[in-house]
Order: sequence, then C-alpha cells, then structure tokens
Amino acid sequence: MALRYFNDKKYSRAQSLLDDVASYYKGTERSQDVLIYLSRSYMGMKDYSSAAQYYAAYIRSYPKGKYIIEARFQTGHCYYLDSPDARLDQEMTRKAITCFEEFVELYPTSPYTEQAYREMNEMYDKLAYKELLSAQLYYNLGTYLGNNYLSAQLVAENALKDYPSNAYLEEFNWLILQAKYQQMVNSTDDKLTERARQTIDECYNFQTEFPNSKHIKETKKYMKAARTIAGE
Repeated sequence: MALRYFNDKKYSRAQSLLDDVASYYKGTERSQDVLIYLSRSYMGMKDYSSAAQYYAAYIRSYPKGKYIIEARFQTGHCYYLDSPDARLDQEMTRKAITCFEEFVELYPTSPYTEQAYREMNEMYDKLAYKELLSAQLYYNLGTYLGNNYLSAQLVAENALKDYPSNAYLEEFNWLILQAKYQQMVNSTDDKLTERARQTIDECYNFQTEFPNSKHIKETKKYMKAARTIAGE
C-alpha cells in the first residue's frame, strides 16, 4: 500500500505507512527499500531536510547498498534544494558542495555526475555572490569610519582566489578597479602617485580581461585621471 501511494504521488500517506512498517523490516533485505522510499517520499513532499537525513541514514547503514549512488547524489541534491538566498547563512550550500565533491570523485561516470557538477558550480557561484555583496557593502560605505574601499578591494580579491571560475568575474574586477580609483582620489599626498600607478595597472588589466565590458568608457576616464596624477 505504501508503494501504491508513492506511485500515485500521495507521498505523505506513503511516508506514514513506511514509518509504521520500518521496524518490522529492520535487518531484512527489504529494509533498504523502506529506507530509500522514505527518502523519496520526503523528497516528494519537498521536505528536503528530512529527505537528506534519511538518505544519510541509508549511506551509513548500507555503504555498498543497491541504492548507494542515488543516496549519495540525492543527499547533496537535498542540501542544494535547501540552500537559501545568498544573503543568509550558507551552511546548506557548503554541505551540498562537500557532498557533490565526494560524489564526483567516487562516481565520475554516474548518470548523476553531470548534474552534480552543475549544481556544485551553482553553489560555488552563490558563495561568490555572497562575497560580492559583502564587497559592495564595504564600497558603498566609502570612507565612513575608515578606508572601506580597501576592505572592498580585499574582499573581492580574496573571493577571486577562493572562487576563480565564478560567474561574477567581471563584477569583482570592476569593483576592485573602482575601489583602487577611489583610494587614489581620497589619497594623501605621500601615497597619491603609488595609488595612481596601481589604478593604471588595474585599468590595463580590466581592459585586457573584459574588452567588451559596458564599463570600458568609464575605465578610460579612470585611466586618464590616474595618468595625469602619475605624470605620464
């Protein structure tokens, strides 16, 4: 009856019956089926947290079981589906990445592998975006209570080191250029020439990396101003 409910997409009823019979089948070959269908039922109910717990329980109980590939992938997929907005805590995002990294290493030719890579990259992009938001916040604070432009620059540079292939490369590099330009504009005389040269270098880097960027015109303005200060 539980399987019939499951096949009819009545996942709540299937989950309830499976819970009732789980202890009866414990220690038998059928126990694997009960555990995996409980996991699938919670997936169908969109209760991804519970589904992840049951898939994880399957992995612990049956590390070489007949559903192990599904269980390992779906554990990461549940965390992926539970991953919140980038502005919130990213514990689920990091758990998803860890699961997917383990999965693609263990099963490089699995039917799930391509999806695992895709979802893992999405999670890396989300972490990068969180850093981008942080860098933008520092930039918007400007010189309020200190040199927040430097903080914006450092956060962006560290994000590029941590996530070198993320989807926001242009945004990070543009923010770094803006931050260096603003540090030049707000510089004391003893650091002005040095910061002008740093801005010039960053302008060259940005133009080389993103020649079709919508920011090229403004980059040229930054370059002109910095070269004037540097006496070039």
